[in-house]
Amino acid sequence: MSEITTEPEDKKTGKELYSYQKGAIDRIFKSFEDAPEDYHLLYQLPTGGGKTVIFSEIVRQYLKHHNKKVLVMTHRIELCRQTSSMLTGFGVLNKVVDSKANLDDQSKYSCFVAMVETLNNRLTEGKLDISDVGLVIIDEAHYNSFTKLFKFFEKSFILGVTATPLSSNMKLPMKNNYNELIVGETIESLINNEFLARAETFAYNMGLTSLEIGSNGDYTVKSSEDLYTNKDMLDKLLDTYKRHSLNKKTLIFNNGINTSLHVYDTFRAGGYPIAHLDNTATKKQRAQILKWFKETPNAILTSVSILTTGFDEPTVDTIILNRATKSLTLYYQMIGRGSRILKNKSKFSVIDLGNNLYRFGPWGADLDWQKIFNSPNYYMDKLLSDEEIEGKFRHEMPEELRAEFANSEEVYFDIKETYIESVKKGESSKVVLERSIAQHAKICVENSEDVYDALALAKMLGEDIDHRIQEYAKCISKSTYNFLSWLKDDYRKKLNASLRDNFDTLFEEIHGHPPEE
Repeated sequence: MSEITTEPEDKKTGKELYSYQKGAIDRIFKSFEDAPEDYHLLYQLPTGGGKTVIFSEIVRQYLKHHNKKVLVMTHRIELCRQTSSMLTGFGVLNKVVDSKANLDDQSKYSCFVAMVETLNNRLTEGKLDISDVGLVIIDEAHYNSFTKLFKFFEKSFILGVTATPLSSNMKLPMKNNYNELIVGETIESLINNEFLARAETFAYNMGLTSLEIGSNGDYTVKSSEDLYTNKDMLDKLLDTYKRHSLNKKTLIFNNGINTSLHVYDTFRAGGYPIAHLDNTATKKQRAQILKWFKETPNAILTSVSILTTGFDEPTVDTIILNRATKSLTLYYQMIGRGSRILKNKSKFSVIDLGNNLYRFGPWGADLDWQKIFNSPNYYMDKLLSDEEIEGKFRHEMPEELRAEFANSEEVYFDIKETYIESVKKGESSKVVLERSIAQHAKICVENSEDVYDALALAKMLGEDIDHRIQEYAKCISKSTYNFLSWLKDDYRKKLNASLRDNFDTLFEEIHGHPPEE
């Protein structure tokens, strides 16, 4: 890996490049030097590393030394415009081929920027002359919509660029479309050399086994919305925001418009400055919302995946993943939206409410992209299922609640282990909850002076009780809503009854003397 030389702040745009960017350009041109004219090369660089800067300089140099044209393909209109603007900044005269473009003057241009669908239509109609295109650059190359266009460019070098060289469709692996992968700087290297901010992740153990996988290999919108729009999940989202990101600029990602609207209503009801954005917004509405988000220091923006690419707002301080995903690419894209540095920003927060950290590891972990590129199915098959992830969870009391039970050495109770032991002994499964209630009663008494203190502590154990009931329901494979509701209610009644009836006895057993009158 090449050593990075830090250059002055004002050299990030225009024709000045960082040394690692220059090194990447040299490697890419060297790879093309001896390759056949239809060579397909893939270049990986993390979000925020300057992929557009790199390929804009490649376009500039290519046009300077070759008497051929260049085509840059993107999958979103916003990326088209941003790319065109960057190329112009590098002195490259270019034409955006959108649905309204007049192509009568196309002979004047050596560089075209186009969206996939529009380009496909123009090429099918024969309205764009590509006979002398020598280099095709594909931005966000992991999207498979580009592959249908390869047939038009059988005598062109193709350079795909992506932060994650893993296909969005596992049935169409990238190694089938690219001859070689060049891996760029790592996230860790870019952080250490102050090109990216460091992510501080707060991951919460989430019960996601109700989520369903769709035909695209990711969780369905419907099952996600059923889960993430319920009150408990919305309360957890609001609570984690208040704990880690209060008054900080926050971007929330959801899986589904309905979920995002529920999030909007929840935060708005709490008096927080929030806006909602999805792909149904007009161009004017989107511009207004993003302007407000940029200019408001404590703004919260809840959205669906619309802002995962082509959106750059360095003032974002917190990313909340209010969704689960099976897509490594989406995981990296969402978190990457917070990784831009500022003079007073060297780190940002990530709140993970989708078990994504447990699924993929930390953002910026040392992934072997070559192995992932060459054996994508092997990588995907190694990812833990939600059942496996949740099977490893040990429910921990929140710090504030744990402080209320400071006199107790241990507050955890293993429902699953207790159930296994009871089955081995031939006991009824109901003894599991009886022993759990006894343990809850014990820690309440350990931290109380009288029965009223103990009952007050028992009331604080709601989340702990609910978690134990969920674990118990998994053990006995019975989890209807009505049954769980009855169990939770019955558990609380029995715990309170146990404290009222046995407080003095328990207190004396624990402390060696009766409670003071």
